[in-house]
Amino acid sequence: MIRAIRQDLRRCGNSSFRRVREVVFNPAMWALFGYRVRRWVFEGFPRPVRWLFAPFTIPLGVGLELFTHVQLSVSAKIGPGLYLPHLGCIVVGPGSEIGHNCTIAHGVTIGHAGGRTRAAHAGKPVIGDRVYIGPGAIVIGPVHIGDDALIGAGAVVVKSVPPRGVVAGNAARLLGLSGSFDLIEYPGMDTDPARAAAKAMAPATRSREGGGSD
Repeated sequence: MIRAIRQDLRRCGNSSFRRVREVVFNPAMWALFGYRVRRWVFEGFPRPVRWLFAPFTIPLGVGLELFTHVQLSVSAKIGPGLYLPHLGCIVVGPGSEIGHNCTIAHGVTIGHAGGRTRAAHAGKPVIGDRVYIGPGAIVIGPVHIGDDALIGAGAVVVKSVPPRGVVAGNAARLLGLSGSFDLIEYPGMDTDPARAAAKAMAPATRSREGGGSD
């Protein structure tokens, strides 16, 4: 939990002042930190013990959802380094998976497509590392979003997106493979071998695609 929160904080700015300012004035990040605490209890203790924490975790979750309009299901798996830059209705549904160092803008919905009664059989989204999801985007169903993908504002994603894919529209269509490299920043990114390898592939891929658009 502490490691994940530390990495979340590092996404909030490149100085201690900026990080503190973000934590104080961005309630969306309060919801994320609340999720980290609730997830720690959910993962770390058996069900009977978790009920001992319920008088704390249930009001914490409900209160943050009501105040911030950010709903992060405790059963979702959210990797460290998530950044929520703006306050606004965000839903990450049960069982969804989100990788490391992702950014989710306001108005985003991520979840299964089966409704409450068919949720267990509907399939959940799996989102890779360093993915940017723009304002108002919807990612639903058993889709896989590859590492370094960029989902444009208002996109409705019901099919999987390849690594470095740039998609937009309703239904979302692939516009190119230039990735999210200009939108995702985090400490150490210039020496991250996974990011470097993915970025090295992007120009060659664009060339094969005839210069795909961003």
